Amino acid sequence: MILRFYIKYTTTYGQAISISIKENTKTDEAQTYLIPLQYLNDEFWQVTIDTKEYGFTDKFSYHYILYEFGQEKEVLQNKNEVNLKKIKAGETEILDEWKQPDLHADLYKTRPFIKLLKQEDKKEAKKVTVKTPTHLFRVKSPEMAPHHHICIAGSAKKMNGWDESDPLLLHKSDGNWTVKLNLSKEIFPVEFKIGVYDSLQKKVVYYEEGSNRKIGFFEDKEVLHIYNMLADFRKYAWKGAGLNIQLSSIKTNRGWGTGDFTDLFLVTDWCKESGMRLIQLLPVNDTTATHTNKDSYPYSAISAFALHPVFLNVQKLATAFSVKFGADILDEVKRLNEEPQMDYEAVAALKQKAIRLLYEKEKQYFKDDLDWFEFFDMNRGWLQPYAAFCYLRDKYKTADFNQWGDYSVYDESLINELTGADNKEYDDIAIHYFTQYHLHLQLKDATDYAHKNGIVLKADLPIGVGRSSVDTWMYPHLFHMDKQAGAPPDAFATKGQNWSFPTYDWQQMSVDNYAWWRQRMEQLSNYFDAVRIDHVLGFFRIWSIPLDSIEGILGRFIPANALSAHDFSAAGMHFNEARLCDPYITENILKENFGEQAGWVKETFLDGFHFKHAFDTQRKIAAYFDKNPEKSWAQQPLFDLLTDVILIKDTDPGHYHFRINIFATTSFRHLGEHERRILDTLYNRYLFTLQDELWKEEGIKKIAALKNASNNMLLCGEDLGMVPSFVPGVLHDMEILSLQVERMPKKSTESFSPPSAAQYDCVLTPSTHDMSTIREWWEEDRKMTQIFYNEGLGHYGEAPFYCEPWIAKDIINQHLYAPAMWSVFLLQDLLAMNGRLRRQNPLEERINVPANPDHVWNYRMHITMEKLLADKDFTGELRSQIEDSGR
Repeated sequence: MILRFYIKYTTTYGQAISISIKENTKTDEAQTYLIPLQYLNDEFWQVTIDTKEYGFTDKFSYHYILYEFGQEKEVLQNKNEVNLKKIKAGETEILDEWKQPDLHADLYKTRPFIKLLKQEDKKEAKKVTVKTPTHLFRVKSPEMAPHHHICIAGSAKKMNGWDESDPLLLHKSDGNWTVKLNLSKEIFPVEFKIGVYDSLQKKVVYYEEGSNRKIGFFEDKEVLHIYNMLADFRKYAWKGAGLNIQLSSIKTNRGWGTGDFTDLFLVTDWCKESGMRLIQLLPVNDTTATHTNKDSYPYSAISAFALHPVFLNVQKLATAFSVKFGADILDEVKRLNEEPQMDYEAVAALKQKAIRLLYEKEKQYFKDDLDWFEFFDMNRGWLQPYAAFCYLRDKYKTADFNQWGDYSVYDESLINELTGADNKEYDDIAIHYFTQYHLHLQLKDATDYAHKNGIVLKADLPIGVGRSSVDTWMYPHLFHMDKQAGAPPDAFATKGQNWSFPTYDWQQMSVDNYAWWRQRMEQLSNYFDAVRIDHVLGFFRIWSIPLDSIEGILGRFIPANALSAHDFSAAGMHFNEARLCDPYITENILKENFGEQAGWVKETFLDGFHFKHAFDTQRKIAAYFDKNPEKSWAQQPLFDLLTDVILIKDTDPGHYHFRINIFATTSFRHLGEHERRILDTLYNRYLFTLQDELWKEEGIKKIAALKNASNNMLLCGEDLGMVPSFVPGVLHDMEILSLQVERMPKKSTESFSPPSAAQYDCVLTPSTHDMSTIREWWEEDRKMTQIFYNEGLGHYGEAPFYCEPWIAKDIINQHLYAPAMWSVFLLQDLLAMNGRLRRQNPLEERINVPANPDHVWNYRMHITMEKLLADKDFTGELRSQIEDSGR
């Protein structure tokens, strides 16, 4: 068989093109042939090959490579495939074109698109059977909405003329839109365009830009002409809407004061009714360290693998096991479910009490369940240590394993002995097996139900784990226990964030190719289709805070290249380590900050103008005010005084790192103009250029390991905060969706990030759980609200004082009509569009306050899911909004 390849590509002096062909065989002996093309004219390069010469008899794949002065420059096209057994013609001409499209092909190969978001054509393309086709048209384009189809309209009769109401629809097959035609009786030249047909409007709604495509001549009907074309219809690419909800915040008629996994059935029903295709959950891992409200924080898990017991529907188990709870439990259930906020401590204690009753009833039977044995064998690696950890935590009344005597250092043989079935403590350990097994079953049921209804479930992969956790107990070598992870200061947390987690020893983790992280991803993939990678920037560099700090402001990025004293001297500045590294304190500064109490502060906390050793860390200062709460007014000013430095010393003597935002320090402002100018230059070099290659290399290798273990989940990065310039490109190249929030622009020159300018490969949202909702934000800063009202929403005049429902609707519609693949919303922001359904006080809608490390996560919905499902008017209006936007 003779094959003639043509590629439409205009080269410049010194450039040439080759084709790389590889036969697709099941053996390891398949060869790759690199064949040079010949210059044909200013538009085309071509080559003719005889398949017999190369021994091709079945399928083979090929792509083109561009060379410049003999060196490979770039691959011009992703691989195409030819199936020789399906070609009956003796000769075939294959015409390929090259563009630089951004079709995000790999995104459409992820689990949500393969299993749940497939095309649901409302208009089937007519099956065209052609015995002897002369032309095969194949079009690559982005995935599109179910009612959008690739079509061809043209001058040929077989292309239905130029009839926009009845164009030739192509079939979707193997990622391409295809159609075979016999054009032997048409009048040439034939002109045509590729377009988008809307089956709802019953017409072509968009044609590709530029001149008509043209088939100039046709000579031999025995020759098959294959046209591989690219159509970059990003405007009509597939887009979806989703719900971001904290599982514990869900309220139902039968709830126990919190949401649970079985509540996802109702959430799925509502999402389906409203036209949303994704449910995004916050972390659902067990956080039980203290049995207090501190454990309500879902990002500080005691196990990266265990599910949280509060999410178990114990009433469902009680019904299945014929267990009737007493009045003491049922009365408490009623009280807790009527509470406007979640009483985490009481809910957790009540659930644990109920679980104990259920276990006592079933403990003789559940261990005989073959499914249970399979679950245990599959999860033994984390489940057995987790159960032992929970038992020891309760026995010693602390999750701090350093206080566990013989068990303070994890010893597998000791744990095997402790968890033995003949041990008298076995029931206190096995109850955690029982709990995790039934949590697994309930989450799996909820997942299956969501999938049955075409809904994607998205998980949250926290960047850290609790300092006192199973993971740090088992694998202390993987963590820097003397450091704390957090985030640098920003507009929402001016002192930075201290998450208290230990940081990671990435070098140690790399020894087994990040096995612990890969196991976490594999565990999530048992239930979820997509995952939010929390603080994805931390994989490039993490904000590391000294253990003796309370705030995050004295942290620094790790890894990081330090500056030497010579760097400052070489820049023309006299280097004085004490002046730049020590807190800057003068008599006037003390008077400005402490007024009449300046003398008391100096006498109590300072030795001259230096902090006494007893008060030279934030934790030491805080300890003083714990004992002297009547003077606590001075704690924050002292924190600020202690952190008023320009440089932070590296562990390597003579090397330094800049404190973040040095320009806000009194120390910097009191320097001379010459020094300030030099420090400004060095600061920007240190943060924005010096670290780039190091950080980029670190991030790529870690994230690649995660992606390889993701079991094809759709990956979404939370990349808010100080974003290095290279990160968007890395995420884009690795097909990881970025996160965009309108009020958190990633360009320093912008006040807002317009949804209309969002990139396609991103998740767009007006609010996250870490910030105020739309309504609360509207009232926070009157000046900023006015600017947003006029510039962001395009309205004239004075902004309303409150975020009225029509304003919330404007903001929601901005996001729905944006080009982003996903627009995801907090339920609070969706309800803000309806004056009848939304909460009266917007200040009660906040989920988390990142600047407050003691914040209690107690937000609950104010209406039940049953009531929301019954409100057909609101749900119908929301569905219309979503559908009208093309999502």
